[in-house]
Amino acid sequence: MDDSGGPERADRRGRRLLRLPRPVRLTAAVLGPAALTTAYFTLPFGLLSTGDHVLAWLLLGGLLVLLALGMLATTIRAITDQPGYPGLWILLLSWASILTFAASYWSLAIGHGQFGGSLKTRLDALYFTGVTMATVGYGDIYPSGQAARAFVLVQIVYTFAFLAGGVTAVGSRLRSHLTRRMTR
Repeated sequence: MDDSGGPERADRRGRRLLRLPRPVRLTAAVLGPAALTTAYFTLPFGLLSTGDHVLAWLLLGGLLVLLALGMLATTIRAITDQPGYPGLWILLLSWASILTFAASYWSLAIGHGQFGGSLKTRLDALYFTGVTMATVGYGDIYPSGQAARAFVLVQIVYTFAFLAGGVTAVGSRLRSHLTRRMTR
């Protein structure tokens, strides 16, 4: 079929590409974050606060690097108008990074006493991550230790980079889509 909505389309070089149907994309957009959230609330992140701290922080740093590389690749693919679904990937990568920071904050709070206020549960940690990301800073939960403060700074920089990449990718894809539509 042609590029007007059928299951296949061609890229710039004429190669045929499979295009996922809208219900499949919508299902992935719902089930992806749901699966990540379920993992966040069930995996034993307390292991980050006990045992070999260096290994735990290397694992965490590696995960954040992988998420950043995923966002970079998604942004580049969108800017260069390569086929794919950058909006879906941005959603999944952003939510995964938010949950990664929340898991880290929870571990810092329960295992190391790095937070003041009421960070006692995973939901508290997710709430703090959202408040930090939105730069609201209510003050009911706050980093009291040096490691927590350093990690909050990492999250702030990471959030700005993710927002810039996401907005760039979606804006570029939207511009390209509108340009193609107007030339038809």
